[in-house]
Amino acid sequence: MNLPNKLTTIRLISVPLFVIIYLIPYQSLGISMPTFDVLSTKLSLLDLILFLIFVLSALTDYFDGYLARKNNLVTTFGKFIDPIADKLIVNTALLLLASSNDITIIIPIIMISRDTIVDAIRLVASQKNVVLAASYLGKAKTMTQMIAICILLLNNVVFEAIGIPMDQIMIWLATVISVISGIDYFMKNRQYIMESM
Repeated sequence: MNLPNKLTTIRLISVPLFVIIYLIPYQSLGISMPTFDVLSTKLSLLDLILFLIFVLSALTDYFDGYLARKNNLVTTFGKFIDPIADKLIVNTALLLLASSNDITIIIPIIMISRDTIVDAIRLVASQKNVVLAASYLGKAKTMTQMIAICILLLNNVVFEAIGIPMDQIMIWLATVISVISGIDYFMKNRQYIMESM
């Protein structure tokens, strides 16, 4: 396994770690998390730990692709598993944020539905020995999602002080890009669906 694929695998492993740390009932276990006042926002140690895990995961997304292209290490495994790893960490974070009422559940429903359709097209194409790489719109969707989730995990710090709900603005922007990229992906690759009918 080459280095880019190892980084992708690390991103996959970070998903259950993120879930466990997010869902541990700290108060029930008598664990008190230190809280910090940052501008007009309260941040707990838990917020910072979750943010750190998510950012490290996002960085592996950048570096695995960069190293694969730079060192000519692009593999079929990487093309398949990289978008799956992206979706797992992003959609997991979105579902957890929805469970905490930080975002509406409609957002992960839309994004997961889009991802399911894209994955179905990829699956049909793979049966014809065609590997469909992620589109630029898809990459823009992932980047916007990751920025929005980072702001959400940090309780909209900085922006809260100036009264801008940047966390909600960014997550809805990511949702719109997600829908547009899904439609674009379907239109460009619909022949694989039509041929399989």
